[in-house]
Formats: sequence, structure tokens, C-alpha cells
Amino acid sequence: MAKKLPLGLQDFREIIEGGYKYIDKTAYVYHLCSSGKYYFLARPRRFGKSITVSVLNELYSGSQELFKGLWIEDKWNWSSRHPVIRLALTGIGFQQSGLLDALDYQLNQLIERHGLNPIDANLSNKFQYILRELAQTNKVVVLIDEYDAPIVHYLGIDLEKAYANREILKEFFTVLKNSDDLLELVFLTGVSKFSKVGIFSGLNNLTDLTMHPQYASMMGYTQEELERNFVEEIETTAQKMSLTPEALLAKMRHWYNGYRFHPEGETVYNPVSVNMFFDQREFKNFWFATGTPTFLINLLKQEGLYDFKLIPQSEQSFDTFDLEDLNPFGLLYQTGYLTIKSKDQYGLYELDYPNYEVQNSMLVYLLEAYSGVRKGDALPLVIKLEKLLSTQQVDQVMTHLQTMFKSLPYFLHEKYPEKFFHAAIHLLFTYMGVTIHSEVCTSDGRIDALVETATHVYIFEFKLDESPDAALAQIRRKKYYQAFWLKGKPVMGVGVNFSSQSKNIEGWSVEEMA
Repeated sequence: MAKKLPLGLQDFREIIEGGYKYIDKTAYVYHLCSSGKYYFLARPRRFGKSITVSVLNELYSGSQELFKGLWIEDKWNWSSRHPVIRLALTGIGFQQSGLLDALDYQLNQLIERHGLNPIDANLSNKFQYILRELAQTNKVVVLIDEYDAPIVHYLGIDLEKAYANREILKEFFTVLKNSDDLLELVFLTGVSKFSKVGIFSGLNNLTDLTMHPQYASMMGYTQEELERNFVEEIETTAQKMSLTPEALLAKMRHWYNGYRFHPEGETVYNPVSVNMFFDQREFKNFWFATGTPTFLINLLKQEGLYDFKLIPQSEQSFDTFDLEDLNPFGLLYQTGYLTIKSKDQYGLYELDYPNYEVQNSMLVYLLEAYSGVRKGDALPLVIKLEKLLSTQQVDQVMTHLQTMFKSLPYFLHEKYPEKFFHAAIHLLFTYMGVTIHSEVCTSDGRIDALVETATHVYIFEFKLDESPDAALAQIRRKKYYQAFWLKGKPVMGVGVNFSSQSKNIEGWSVEEMA
């Protein structure tokens, strides 16, 4: 009998005892536990961090019966058990009571659970007391899941609260620095690695596994794991969708694979998307729908960013973060909206969307931010524009864009009017599914936007308070079009002028480049 899909489950014991499917990652866990002592691992939300913490909890608690048939079963020393302190900072109620009181309550619960005498002390002393008392039987294992939740929750909402919570965490985690003789293992997870938090500045022997090549596939499903563990689901879903298993897998790769956590690492699927897909048996947005990136979208809008292929990033961009100076690319990578595509000889990283699910969903949010088109209106609009472009009705396309910009709230484009117009057009065409490249470099200059349909190539040049003819003249003068003649399609130049007075497209001209 096939095991059930672990929809929404994050507790290892519940998954095993309930007969749910578990993708065996215990080889990674064994190597981690036998190779060091202090670890940190950042992964996007809903990527298996909590299950990993739960596995570690059961291992060190000696729950041998749960690991029957798994890789680690005959390799672990089950006779050695350790007291475990396990805290998940997402669900401790810091939003209601404040982080200080929420952590204090959790420590009091630990005191009660382990039968220790109550103590009236500040947070750090109480934490130290618990470690010291539990270590009398054996060294303590400390597992902190989503350590950064009290910081991330307030980004874009209340930065002062984020600062305050950072200082509380700094004091709280500094206890671990001074308790080395009491500890067997410390394992922290989070979405991001914030600098100036005590656990990272104080524990200088902390091993960061976030971009470690050996742990790149520790979370998420590899292609091999998918095909080996979901044989029945692949067959039945393929039949239901009237696809061959090979065609189904190819489509799944396009939709859900592509997360990479080391430039040479294997790409992985998000577990939420895979399990939800096999449950519902239809291609749709699953992981992205579990959380909305409102703060990130606002940050991108402030920075005027919308096309992420243009700016190579150094590893320092997404290693650690300062609350005082947030790096949008780093945050997008750590939170799973961008992933590593390649690394060049200079150590610069190219980031891009991991897969179609994330790209398609993110474009809708960006389109709303830059053009004011509501998320529910985006698909009907792009279908209309796609039909017009495919039949070379450029005038109709520009008329629709004028209508769209007319309803764009003034405050959206007040600071960078040309950039917002350019961004809105780029995002529309990208969401439409045509090939578009913004600011394409040629030997003679830089094209504002290149759009390729099945029948034509369109070169767009944007001007602010000039004229469409001036834009076309630049296309002709720079001879942008010559680079695309080899495609065997007509190359059309489209000169577009924006007016800073009307905040809209004032005019356009279309000319075939021959």
C-alpha cells in the first residue's frame, strides 16, 4: 500500500507513525552530527527545516523505532541519549506578548517539562540554568527552528521592533557561547542570516551549511528522489492528465524544479509543491501561495528593480544581512524567489527565478507594483496584448498601454517615471510569455527592450519628454537591428515617448528596420 502524502506535516514522529511518505535524508543528518558541533542552515520557508529539526530531536532522544528501514538505522549509537532543548520561534507568540516574555514562557515550559526547580532570573540566566541542570545527565542538544522569525516578521512593518528583537536574540544566544562544555550539538535554522546577531558574532566556530556543497540537497527533492519515491503518484497522475510519465516529469521540472543552493549543486524541488501537485493533480501555484512577498515587492519598488539578470552578485550579497542596509538580491535568494544559475570565474553569481511557478507568480506581484494592474486583471490583459502583437497591431497595443498608465496612481512613478513605464512594459511582455530582454547590450550600445514573437522581432526604445522619432533615430543610428536579421524575421523598431507632464505615453512610431 502506498504511503500517504505528508501534506502540511512537519513532525517526523507523526509522519512515520501515521504512515506518511518520508524522503530519507538521514545520511545528511548522520554526517552533520558526526562532523561537528555548531551549525546554522538557512533555507526558504516550507522547505523541510522543521522536519530536519524534528529528525534530530528523535535521534538524540533515542527513538530507534521511528528509523526502521532508513539509512541511519544501523549506523547510529542508540544507547547514547541526550536531553534536547527544541524551540521553534515562529510559534511562540512574540507578536502578542513581545519576544522577551515569549522566550521566558518557553523556558518556563522547559523547566516544567524536565522536572526542574523553578527559578526567578532574567532570560540569559534562566537559559544557562536549564543547560547546566540538564547536562548533569548528558550533554545537551539545542535545536532552534526559524531563529530569525522575530526579526523577519517586522521587516517592512516595524523596523524598530526588528532592531529590539535582534538585541534580545543576541543576548539569548550568547549563552551558548559560554556553555561549550555543556553542549553536544547546536543546530539553528532560519530563512536569512542576519549579521550583528550574537549567535553569529559570538559563536565564531559556527559552521554555516547554507551554501555548503555537501548539504546542497539536504532539503528539497532531487530529480532522482522524486522519481524513486513517487512511482505510483507519477503513474496515476500521468494517466489522469493523459500524459506519458516522461512528459509529466518534464512538465514538473519546468514548473517546480530549479532551486540550487550551491553553484555546483544539484537542483531540487520544493516539497510543498510536489506533494500538493500529486494531491490535486493539476499544475498551479502551490509553494508561492503559502506566503506573499509584500515586503520584498515594496523593497524592489523602492530600489527600482524588476529584471534580476542584469546585475551579477558577489557571494557577500547573500551571505549576511544588516537591518540597516538590506540587499534585495540577497533577500530574494535566501527566501527562495531567486536561485543560483551560475558562478563565473570572478566569483560573481547569476541569479534567476528557480522555476515557472515562482516566475509566473512573482511577475504578477511585480506587475501590480509597477503598473497598478491588479493581480486578478493581469492575465486577461496580457492575453489581449499577446493577440494584438502576434498580428502586428502595435498601435492597438500602445493604446491599451496608454489606458493602463492612465489609471496608474501618481505616487508609484513620481520618483522614477521613465523607469516605471519601462518596467511595466517589460513585465507585461515577460508575463505574456514572449521572449523579452531589457537593456540588451550590442556592440553599438544598449537596447531598452527586445521582444520576439513567433513572426517578428520588436526593438523598443523609450524616451522621456523627447519624441518617438528621436527614439527611432537612435535605433537607426546605433543599428541595433542588424544583430537580429539572422533570425529571419522582420525587425520592427518601436519608438516610444513618455511625458513627465501627462505621466503617460505621449506618442509612438513603428518602422521596419531594413
